[in-house]
Amino acid sequence: MTREPRNASRWLPPLRQWQATRVERSFGHFLEDPQRHDAAMFFLSEVYGDHDFSRRDASVARIVPMMQKLLPASVLATLADAIELDALTHALDLRMAQALEVLAPRRKTLDQALYTQAYRQVGHRRLRLHQIDLIVRVGAGLAQAVRLPGVSMLLKLSRGPARATGLADLQGFLERGFAAFALLGDARAFLQEIATSEQDSAKRLFAGKPDPFGLEAERAPAQAAAKRAPAKRASVRKTAR
Repeated sequence: MTREPRNASRWLPPLRQWQATRVERSFGHFLEDPQRHDAAMFFLSEVYGDHDFSRRDASVARIVPMMQKLLPASVLATLADAIELDALTHALDLRMAQALEVLAPRRKTLDQALYTQAYRQVGHRRLRLHQIDLIVRVGAGLAQAVRLPGVSMLLKLSRGPARATGLADLQGFLERGFAAFALLGDARAFLQEIATSEQDSAKRLFAGKPDPFGLEAERAPAQAAAKRAPAKRASVRKTAR
């Protein structure tokens, strides 16, 4: 099997880290909501995270025939969507890393402007939108699994066999997702908000709009407050005199 040379790109780790940090900032309001916090964290760590999920996905592909006798078809479909999402995300990340090698061969850090430039150069608008659609489908599948009777108990009973057969990664993914979405209230509204936000960001990226993720707009109030603080302290000292 031929190795993919772009996996060794020096830009791949910082790219994944930058994307994970960006999503964490975009999900800030979810993380502050007790009801949505766990589902948002699941997405951040298991879907958007800057980790290599190849081992987990290989486990899924190997065990799916066996699991057809144990899990509902809808749960298996969610696993299939998760595998496709990871494969697509990795493929797009490799293209992004390759573009960054050309655009910034000597730079060591990634910012929003450079990310936008690489994103537009890579293109693949249809695949980017399909990536967002898969994110929503994985979430919707987990939300549906929560309502299925017996799935929670089945996941708990399968912990031992999963460890014994080297499928702990798969078991952890399913159980963490189930637990996170069990606490979520309106899953449809949560997922629609993610889809709308990510789709709007993708449109702004392809259009070359400044601040496509709203990161600078988010930073502006904090910077204004920081500038006001010294003036306020000076005013207090002057009054005290």
